[in-house]
Amino acid sequence: MTIKELQSLIKEIENSPLMTLELETEDFKLKLSKNKYEPIEVISPQPVQTIEKPTPTETPVLKNETALVIKSPLVGTFYASPTINGNPYVEVGQPVKKGQVVCIIEAMKIMNEITSPYNGVLKEVLIKNGDVVGYDDSIMVIE
Repeated sequence: MTIKELQSLIKEIENSPLMTLELETEDFKLKLSKNKYEPIEVISPQPVQTIEKPTPTETPVLKNETALVIKSPLVGTFYASPTINGNPYVEVGQPVKKGQVVCIIEAMKIMNEITSPYNGVLKEVLIKNGDVVGYDDSIMVIE
């Protein structure tokens, strides 16, 4: 299965009434679920490398109570722009609309566009380009 086929499959699942999909071949097993509390299981025939996420030395403190935080919906690598040397999707100080793509998180060689759940102005990007993010990690602040 190619990356394009996987991306197409994920988009089809997002737009369908299905809540879970399990796909198994002799090379891999894939389980997709819309239930964010259900663990996702991926079994690979190759040994898996463990990537340790550096623990931040200080947690960002939001000074304004009107600030809204965009959190990562999955584990992966954060990218601020669609290409290596491209312009970021949004920069600090720019207005952001609900549903607008604000970054990409790469997981298993699939580029997942992350959209803003809020309208506002981008106040801060909490993650550096290329950093590994975990599920529910804060990545951006919108005011």
